[in-house]
Amino acid sequence: MFKSIAHSLAALSDRFFHRANIRLKLFYAMLALIVALIAAINGAGHYIFNRDFLGYLNEQAQQRMEDMVPRLEQAYREHGNWDFIRGQPRVWFELMKPAIVEHNGVTPPPGPPLTASDLTGATLRFSLLDAHRQLVIGYPNIGPDARLRPLLLDDVIVGWVAQTPFENVIGAIDLRFQQSQFLAQLIIAVVAVMLAAFLVVRISGVLTRPLTRVARATHRLAGGDYATRVEVESGDEVGRLAQDFNQLAMTLERNEQLRREFMADVSHELRTPLGILNGQLEALEDGVMQPDAQTLRSLKSEVEHLNKLVGDLYDLSLADAGALAYRQTDMDLLPLLRTSVQVYGERFSQRGLTLTAQLPAAMPVHADGARLQQLFNNLFENSLRYTDAGGGMHLQASLQEQHWHLVFDDSAPGVPPEAMARLFERFFRVESSRNRASGGAGLGLAICRRIVDAHRGSIAASASPTGGLRVTVVLPARFEEQS
Repeated sequence: MFKSIAHSLAALSDRFFHRANIRLKLFYAMLALIVALIAAINGAGHYIFNRDFLGYLNEQAQQRMEDMVPRLEQAYREHGNWDFIRGQPRVWFELMKPAIVEHNGVTPPPGPPLTASDLTGATLRFSLLDAHRQLVIGYPNIGPDARLRPLLLDDVIVGWVAQTPFENVIGAIDLRFQQSQFLAQLIIAVVAVMLAAFLVVRISGVLTRPLTRVARATHRLAGGDYATRVEVESGDEVGRLAQDFNQLAMTLERNEQLRREFMADVSHELRTPLGILNGQLEALEDGVMQPDAQTLRSLKSEVEHLNKLVGDLYDLSLADAGALAYRQTDMDLLPLLRTSVQVYGERFSQRGLTLTAQLPAAMPVHADGARLQQLFNNLFENSLRYTDAGGGMHLQASLQEQHWHLVFDDSAPGVPPEAMARLFERFFRVESSRNRASGGAGLGLAICRRIVDAHRGSIAASASPTGGLRVTVVLPARFEEQS
């Protein structure tokens, strides 16, 4: 039953804390901390009170008992027995009175006899016993832990004084002291709760204001407002959250811009060859053009352009999704490069360009030869398409820090510095020189980057010393001891 009640309370508290706002959570957390601290302080105070204060009272009572002994021995000497005090509490109190005065070191002024209400809790726990330890007068509940002090007459025990130690406070003064301590602790608890409420209001305001701004900005961002930004006011975790939100918003805005550009570029690239095909087919249908070899070559050229565009889009989509197939094996990159240089060397010559290569004796790698062939073909095709007549390309390969560095340098025209960082974006072309008139959809370099990344390498573009573009491809080398 108790377990089910505990589980129910735990479930209710969890539900409450899940639904409560940050301000309430902070308040209840601080309140729980303060309650725990107050309970610990009260427990420690109670322990110290029992150990030290009650010990102090017992020591004081022991000293008072020692002060009473001479007075009681003198009274017995005068009366010869204890009958004079049996059933006489006033006499008993009067005999204790000098002990109290002597102990305090103050001579009281003349006044009425001392009564029980004037005595402290310590004196009320004194008992007088006869020689046979039978109670004469005083505190009746004498326990086995009572302290006994013999009363002597000519070295003969004529009685005993017993003092029962304190186990808790019973005197009015002691009770007032304990109550004052409890009242002080209660006041401290109330002040602590009020202080906690004040601090929670202040702290929660500082915390929730920027969080509220981030939440509102998140709602706007989810609604499609990618230009939303949050002001960063601090360098703490909340400030870093605002910075991360701004970075996320910038990324989403950039992705949305790329998506729109991608759709516009794809539609444009498809519209051009489709328009040409449609126009030529209509001309053939109307008899304006004849289905001769030249017309068929033109139609075939546009179909090949469409086929390449669709193939590049398909490869790029697979690469973005991580589904582009790679069959990497241990191979020598040198024959593949020589074949590419030989094939494209003839095409370069037909356009009045030169293609030279400086290659090592061997280039062992662990790679997919077909994908690297696609990479090199795209780079050679890019240079062939955009390099001015009379220029050319030079390829140099070298081993540096266990990586093969392949540097492709072509001649003018070059690429503006501000366009270097965007060369590997899909559909990006430099309009001033490397434009659509030269052909191409701007997907080749984007595919190159995906292929290089899949081989744990890197690719970068920079200005070439020969006046054109330098593309540097870095691929991990393979060594015999690693195979």
